[in-house]
This record gives sequence, structure tokens and C-alpha cells, in this order.
Amino acid sequence: MRRSPTPLLAALLAAFLAWPATAAPERQDARDPPAASAKKKAAPKVPKRQVGKASFYAKMFNGRKMANGKPMNPNDDNAASRTLPLGTKALVTNLENGKSTVVTIEDRGPYVGGRIVDLSPASAKDIGLEPKQGLATVEVVPLEVPQPDAGSVKVGDASTPP
Repeated sequence: MRRSPTPLLAALLAAFLAWPATAAPERQDARDPPAASAKKKAAPKVPKRQVGKASFYAKMFNGRKMANGKPMNPNDDNAASRTLPLGTKALVTNLENGKSTVVTIEDRGPYVGGRIVDLSPASAKDIGLEPKQGLATVEVVPLEVPQPDAGSVKVGDASTPP
């Protein structure tokens, strides 16, 4: 004679109901919208202030294509930075003489250790960086940083009065 499966099923059902709720994480269906408490994707971090050496573009770079696709014009306010996003407006201050200029980051570089910015010859002249000097200690502070969301701009720390 066969035994009835009812006691076995009852034991399995009781064990299943007693299982802790934390045993398996709850899955969200891919079709469901994310929870309202989910965090938005963080914007890339932008340095607030950098201090280091500045150099300027050599004559051989005049007219060459920069990272943004435009030719390098030695008379413009363009500059190169490895860390600031392209299109960033930044205040560059020569810490040796206090002279400042506003530049637009349009290229990548410099690729020489210890340097934080390459300036166009016109921008270098504005802060008192002469060709015979070659380098100057500068502070670079972002003023306006383009955001990845359809071209909006984030105002930097240096654009607000202290």
C-alpha cells in the first residue's frame, strides 16, 4: 500500500514559508522602471583647483588640429589640459607675478611630467610667461565646465564672489 504524499508536501511548504526573506535578493523585472530612490548617474569629477607648471605651445603646433578638431591659433585664448573637459573656461594665474587670463580648454596635454597646462603663445604672454622662461608656476581654476547633458554649463567656484 502506498503512503499519501500530503505529509511530505506539508513539510516542504512549511520549510519554504519559514525561509528567511534575505536568502535571495529581490529581482526587478527589466520592464519595470527603476525605483524612485535610485541615484542618478554621477557627473564626472572635475578638479576645483590645480597648482603646477604651465608651458606654452611651440611654433610647430601653429595650425595643427587640436583635440576639438579646430586648428591651433597662437593668437587665441586656447589651452591644453589632461584633466579638464574640452570646452572648459578656466582662470590661469601666474603665481610668480599675479597676472591672470581666461582660457578655453581645446586640446589634451601637456604630456611632460609636472606640467598641468599648455597655453597658446597669446595666453602665455598675458600672464607674463616669456619664451626664454619656458615654464611658470600657475594656478588653474575652472570657471565654466560643460556638462554631458545636452550642452549645459556648470558654473565653477571661481565665478562666484568670495
